[in-house]
Amino acid sequence: MSTLQISLAILGVFILAAVLGHGTWTSRRNLPKKASQMADVMAGTVKEPSVSGASLERQEPEFDSSLEALATLTLPEKKVGLDALIDVIAAIAVDAQVSGEAALAAMPATRRAGSKPFAVEGLSIETGEWEVPAAGQRYSAFQAGVQLANRTGALNQIEYSEFVMKAQAFADAVNGEPEFPEMHDEVARARELDQFASDHDAQLSFTLRAASIAWSPGYVQQNASRIGFVAGAIPGRMVLPGAQAQAPILGLSFDSQAAMSEDPEQTALREVTLSLDVPQVARSEQPFARMCEAALALASAMDGVIMDDNGSRIRAEAMEVINADLEKLYDTLDARELSAGSLLGRRLFS
Repeated sequence: MSTLQISLAILGVFILAAVLGHGTWTSRRNLPKKASQMADVMAGTVKEPSVSGASLERQEPEFDSSLEALATLTLPEKKVGLDALIDVIAAIAVDAQVSGEAALAAMPATRRAGSKPFAVEGLSIETGEWEVPAAGQRYSAFQAGVQLANRTGALNQIEYSEFVMKAQAFADAVNGEPEFPEMHDEVARARELDQFASDHDAQLSFTLRAASIAWSPGYVQQNASRIGFVAGAIPGRMVLPGAQAQAPILGLSFDSQAAMSEDPEQTALREVTLSLDVPQVARSEQPFARMCEAALALASAMDGVIMDDNGSRIRAEAMEVINADLEKLYDTLDARELSAGSLLGRRLFS
């Protein structure tokens, strides 16, 4: 073999090795970022980002990613009673006291009239207050109610008729006499309330998109947990608990199929969604400021960019405009006694 042939052979080996090496490097580079084995050690080391020129006032929230936060989120809350502001209420008079056991036996099988919640309350002999009937108690009167509106729309005539049938059946079972409001008036009131709710409903979302390398589900969960998010009830969803046992302040969601994959660390995510259901969260929680802070922190930690629903990058000025609009919305809801995060407000916007 000549010297030239030997040289060409050696050169071919080097070229092949270079190609294989580049392929291996490219393959590793395209793998999604994985959760660190040193999560506990690294917690708290992510730098806090800022937005140049932003004047959005921020107060430092105290995030808590412990199990106590999840426990607080899942505590049962006190149910709000019927309220003439958002319910049709029919009074049910009875000739004699009725036991809680009898009232429970008379309850309808379903607690809805169409798509609207239906409820019965009794006037407790012991406390003198309206409450959901319970065993061991006695009641001197009852009232039945159906919600005027929710996110499915306004109470219609068919739903009102179903409410009347359910309330009448309950009244007959406890030897009571119901008094129903005039249907046309209540349906008109339902339409007005539904129009108000439609005009003042707000659900915001930011999309966090990977700038270069994709993320694994574990990588997203690890970084989100560092700023207070905990696992949600369904795969691919995390939530930021509030100070009280109400709806979570924020939601963070990604592909549920990726979360349930047999090998999720090999699954690539290109984006996650950060969401805020405005009427469900109390103003005092400063939810939009928390949303902006969470988006900025995650973008910095995971090398991502923040996008709006139209796929455009969100600028600091846009965040300020949204914040100002939300303050006006909060004021309007407060004036209508349907404050964001209140029990009545959350019932209406559900």
